[in-house]
Amino acid sequence: MSAKLQLHALCLTFVEQRMATCQAAINAAQESANSETKSSAGDKYETGRAMAQNERDRNAVQLHEAKQLLGELQRIDPARDCDAVRPGALVTTSMGRFYVSISAGKLTVDGVDYFAVSAAAPVAQALSGKRAGESATFNGKPVRIEAVA
Repeated sequence: MSAKLQLHALCLTFVEQRMATCQAAINAAQESANSETKSSAGDKYETGRAMAQNERDRNAVQLHEAKQLLGELQRIDPARDCDAVRPGALVTTSMGRFYVSISAGKLTVDGVDYFAVSAAAPVAQALSGKRAGESATFNGKPVRIEAVA
């Protein structure tokens, strides 16, 4: 399996784990809210329920964001080669290797480190549209694009 296909699979796993974590946290917060018992200290009951609701809402937002990341990944065909830097490109530069997809951080395939970055990330913006052999400037430094796949 090519490095690009493996990176895409790792990104999918990253998003799926994030979605599962958010869903579990939502369920736990809901359970907590449901199990709060009315006590003689009514304010304590209401505060506990409100805190659980806030936690549930916060995790619902994170779940929504994870679903958006999944949508971005699903729009990328990792089997398609790229001749320029764009979403789905595997880019080797003088400052490292990047998979332009979603922000999933450092991923390692066959002992080689890659950075999964969103197309909106500053480094991806600086390299966008460039081809192998071209140069770009990132953070005031020249970056040479060695390969794009």
